[in-house]
Amino acid sequence: MQFKRVKVKKNERGLLLRNGDFERVLPPGRHWLVSAFDELRVETFALEQAAFTHGLADYLMAHEPEVVAREFVRVELGETQVGLRTEHGLLVELLAPGTRRLYWRGLADVQVEVVNIADSAELAPALVQRLVQTQLRQRAVAGLAGVLQLQVPEHGAALLWVDGKVEKLLAPGSYAFWKFNRNVSAELVDLRLQALDVAGQDILTRDKVALRLNLAATWRFTDVLQAYTKLQKPAEHLYRELQFGLRAAVGTRTLDELLENKGVIDEVVSAHVRQKMQGHGLALESVGVKDIVLPGEMKTILAQVVEAQKAAEANVIRRREETAATRSLLNTAKVMEGNPVALRMKELETLERVAERIDKISVFGGLDQVLNGLVKLR
Repeated sequence: MQFKRVKVKKNERGLLLRNGDFERVLPPGRHWLVSAFDELRVETFALEQAAFTHGLADYLMAHEPEVVAREFVRVELGETQVGLRTEHGLLVELLAPGTRRLYWRGLADVQVEVVNIADSAELAPALVQRLVQTQLRQRAVAGLAGVLQLQVPEHGAALLWVDGKVEKLLAPGSYAFWKFNRNVSAELVDLRLQALDVAGQDILTRDKVALRLNLAATWRFTDVLQAYTKLQKPAEHLYRELQFGLRAAVGTRTLDELLENKGVIDEVVSAHVRQKMQGHGLALESVGVKDIVLPGEMKTILAQVVEAQKAAEANVIRRREETAATRSLLNTAKVMEGNPVALRMKELETLERVAERIDKISVFGGLDQVLNGLVKLR
């Protein structure tokens, strides 16, 4: 006969194994074990770790119901059930469907609430609020990988996809969805006015001139469900239509036509895109060409053309002014020819301008002699 003394602490439980088989659960205290030819072994478990993860768990649930009822909290979930495990009233773990597990009774008040997820993937608002609150605690909740948590901002919406299908459109707020037994995903959508740039588009005009254009557009969603039902990626589809509209506007016109009327590009692109986007849940608000970049040699040629045009315009203006000045002098001469008083006034005006440039004047013979001498000189 062999005697063996074993001590189980107050925060522990012991599992007595005789020749490797379960015999009984040892409560806290000192225990004398007697064996003849049997091999006795005691495994202790700290109650701080409530989950009983042992190879004998299935055996105990199947063949030792009294021991399980006395020592453990038993959890057996179906394929459409989720368990909410709490300790002292606080949510600590989400148990997946099909979970079979034992939790020690003792230090922690372990409770498991069973939730049926067969009818809906969406969590109840009260449970969503509990999950939000748990994120503020130091102890994280286990099993959150089985839940899709979503925060929709005030200026947006969210598309809920369940098993590859659009389930519904979510308004701003907090949501959570079970991912167990389903493929659940969500996509946030911004409902505000959005900007889209189509940059670096190299396009040939009708007269074979290569241009590089940059286009800017603003757009918004008018019907999110319609947009994502008909289009895989609405923003990319709109980008391609802007490209096609830009090529249609530039490729059918010459360089001179485009330079004379730059607004025609905006009008053509806008009309093209609005026609293509009808019934797709998107609205084009504005379109505008930011800049048109010409090739280097074309810039030189255009600069020369502009320079020649401006030189010709300047020459025409100069000739026009010379003709006008000559005509004015001729008219003045005709007036003075038959009007001595006017001629005399002109002489006095000329004398006044000459006197302005002279610092000192010496007059001999009186003012009349000066005026008469001036007339004789002419």
